Amino acid sequence: MKKYLFMLGVFCAIVLPSLASAHEVYVLTPGDVSKAIHEPSFNMLAVIGQNFGQFLLCFFIVVASVTIIFFISTLFPVDRSANSLGARAKKYAPLIARVTIGLSFLACAFYQATFGPELPLSSTFGRLSGFITAVLIIIGVLIIVGLWARLSAFAALIIFSVTVLVHGMYMLTYVNYLGEIIVLLILGADYKSLDNYFLANQGKKSVAMNKVARYLAPKSFAILRILFGTALIYASAYAKIIHNNLALLTVEHYHLDKIFGFEAHFLVTGAALIELLIGIFFIIGFEIRFTAVFLLFFLTLSLLFFGEAVWPHLILIGIPIAYIFYGYDQYSLQWYLFRKKI
Repeated sequence: MKKYLFMLGVFCAIVLPSLASAHEVYVLTPGDVSKAIHEPSFNMLAVIGQNFGQFLLCFFIVVASVTIIFFISTLFPVDRSANSLGARAKKYAPLIARVTIGLSFLACAFYQATFGPELPLSSTFGRLSGFITAVLIIIGVLIIVGLWARLSAFAALIIFSVTVLVHGMYMLTYVNYLGEIIVLLILGADYKSLDNYFLANQGKKSVAMNKVARYLAPKSFAILRILFGTALIYASAYAKIIHNNLALLTVEHYHLDKIFGFEAHFLVTGAALIELLIGIFFIIGFEIRFTAVFLLFFLTLSLLFFGEAVWPHLILIGIPIAYIFYGYDQYSLQWYLFRKKI
């Protein structure tokens, strides 16, 4: 029992700092962020070499954990039971995704930020910030109630595109918003929406999509899954690899190295690898439900530990919940491996 508790402790020590500091720019001061970005990054390969014994132990624990979860999916009817429930629960996934992005846009308007607190509306839209605030509120409300959902998603796409033009590659951090927007553009607002209600009263089908939209509908959640994983990977790469002093400052500021007993540089390196793995799992569609639950659990711990604002994480919370309901799409690795079982 002590051995298993020790392994669990090591696993948490690797993962908690990883998910906790997924957006280091949220917990550091602007001065610290600017300083860390302009300092040369430390050599992560050298850190692994200097702590090779600890690296092998952590690698073994992560591989063992993933293998155990995989065999649970293979040998026991956990995923099959989830998918039998999913046949009934799957229809709620677009609703969860829709409400998630609607609330996120309302939060952006309230906190005067473009997708994240480090991107204030004023830095993106200047004197048009007041107008954009009103547009974000309208978009958020219409998306939540499901009225003119595709039109609202198109307006959101314009705002996202302008933000990309201003902030460039950094917007890969928030490409999960783009995934949600694409889902809305494809599916519209179907289940429990005003659009659906009015169409039903007119004697029309609940989903009125053209041929292109019908063709894309089965692919919509695959697109969201890939873009969500991409956002996780880029956020990790930006703060833990490209500018890894951001993560290092976070670890030192919150004394995570002393709490977990790992050297600070090694802790950042391990956290980067874990986050990359989580993003890859979403992109290829492997153990999506387990990964989603895992992400939600440690994200909750991180919010409690760091006392971060909840609003920037709404989309990071809502999308995994949607995938717990949705499960696997036909373009995921898990579907390919177990398509006769799930």
